[in-house]
Amino acid sequence: MMIAFVKQKINALKQSRFLQLNAVKKELKKKSKHIRNSVRLPALTPKDGELIERIKEKTERLNANNVTRTTAYYDFYCRHPEIHWALLGHMVSRNGGWNMTDLKGELLSRLLSEQEQKEFFHFLERGNWLIFQDVYPQFLLYEESLKRKENLFYLLPYFHVSTFMETMWNHFMKRGDRYSLAMALIINEQNYLEQRVICNEYYRKTVLQTIEFKMQDILSLNQILFPCYRDMKNTTSTTVMVGQTLHHFASLHDRILLGKRLYSVIFNDPDVSRCITDWAADHPHTASRKDYWPHLFNDVNESLPGVPYKRKTDHCRLREHAAKIYSPSLRYVWNHVEHDKAEVGDWFKDWKVIVYFLDPKEQVNGEIYDAYCETLEKIELAVMAKTALFKRYDEKTNVL
Repeated sequence: MMIAFVKQKINALKQSRFLQLNAVKKELKKKSKHIRNSVRLPALTPKDGELIERIKEKTERLNANNVTRTTAYYDFYCRHPEIHWALLGHMVSRNGGWNMTDLKGELLSRLLSEQEQKEFFHFLERGNWLIFQDVYPQFLLYEESLKRKENLFYLLPYFHVSTFMETMWNHFMKRGDRYSLAMALIINEQNYLEQRVICNEYYRKTVLQTIEFKMQDILSLNQILFPCYRDMKNTTSTTVMVGQTLHHFASLHDRILLGKRLYSVIFNDPDVSRCITDWAADHPHTASRKDYWPHLFNDVNESLPGVPYKRKTDHCRLREHAAKIYSPSLRYVWNHVEHDKAEVGDWFKDWKVIVYFLDPKEQVNGEIYDAYCETLEKIELAVMAKTALFKRYDEKTNVL
């Protein structure tokens, strides 16, 4: 399937408007023929050395947790809206935070053991941390390049960023091609994760092979939600959802295609871009789902302890007399993590990854509301089923 996809896209590439990427293709072809295990670092001036240390310090400071990362992406996008991935990264990182706090929320905490919660959190946190420490130095180099009015991306090797991205940033600095840079960052970050998280033996054993594949729908990892104002001209209107669904989380190819679809959801329609950006500006990220639907979620637990769970929602509406679903803020449920240094190594081997730059012809409308409501109902039913099962077990045990 993957081979057929590549052949199809390469043929399309030859006939497409992406002929402007011919210089990129030639450079990446040349690089793919001369892959080196080690990279010769360019000589540093004192000024560049100071800049590198300053970027590393700022990246580390803002990489403290999901909330600081997510906020940093948005702040950067506000300063540089031409870097589309910054908004995409912000919104996807919000979803990562919601998934983290779900593990301690009212529903998943009833389905997963304490150990499973911890293992899945560390899986999500590691991926979130890795992407930020790879991409944010690129953003800061871009910002400094604008200030100095010179291209500083020759410094990327000092941050262990893929040579693929050096080529793509250089292309962007020459042509201002926002779409191609966004696609390049999607490709880069997913390949970066593939080697360090998805193929990591520890995470395969503790998470991917024991939780995610068995409970994909329950964990909601397959749904990425972008809150948006219903009335794009009225920021006091109801918050609605757009987004996309991922069906094979462990597939690099599918994750890249998902990234492309998510990009299309945000940026194909300027009105949608504006309504998402306006919503994000009005709702600082806390990682509680109360951020987008306070009518359904609360960061304070309203439910009585020890009482069996009863269904609370009906197509994303709170049932009469039901307490809101507990969805805590990140800072109250997960501590900061001290991460091991990121594994060094460049994923780039094959120039044909540029086939992903092709703009898909299918229309992406972002409809996700019904699917999300169905997922929420599935989670509730799973919690109720588990509660009933344990109740019958206890009753049987007492009889014996």
